[in-house]
Amino acid sequence: MGYRYANMTDDRRQSHAEVDAIIERALAGDQIGYAELYNRYAASLYRLCYSLLMNVQDAEDILQESFLYAFKNLRRFDSRKASLKTWLYTIAVSRCRNTYRRKRFLTVDITQWLGLELKAPPSEAPEAAVIRRDANESISKALQDLSPRLREAIVLRYGQGMTYREISEVMGCPQKTAESRVRLGHQRLKQSLQPVGMGLLEELLRVR
Repeated sequence: MGYRYANMTDDRRQSHAEVDAIIERALAGDQIGYAELYNRYAASLYRLCYSLLMNVQDAEDILQESFLYAFKNLRRFDSRKASLKTWLYTIAVSRCRNTYRRKRFLTVDITQWLGLELKAPPSEAPEAAVIRRDANESISKALQDLSPRLREAIVLRYGQGMTYREISEVMGCPQKTAESRVRLGHQRLKQSLQPVGMGLLEELLRVR
């Protein structure tokens, strides 16, 4: 376990060093550097925005706004305080909050974006398919019924696989508060999913 943790730490440091080098190139006027940063983080940032906003156009708009702000303020980024990913997520979440304060969203299936959809086995009886479909619908509704802050915590923890420290940085709250929001969100989901089985949530919510 200790050896694996050391390797993970070394890999993370190497990744941060690579990103710092790309940032230096971008700040020196290398447009390819900006493109590399965009390509590295755009997919995960879009997934985050869509999971929170549940609207394709809004998610795309926030994605572009977030990168525009980040690139204009790239000199203000301090890698000693946070990773670039965490900094970008903080920018995006702030803009998502402004958006969903103003709008009421359509009901859509967000479980696929969170990676929480129950997958069908290779061979599945019709009755089992109906049960699985109903379970997925229950999961989607339970997620949408969470308050924005609890949904943010669940999305960041289980959808993005972030640590509690990273969640606290993105959400702008103490780490204990982040842990509490994830725990409360988990409890609310568990309550909502009681009719379809107590073990369902534990099966679905695993940090990947």
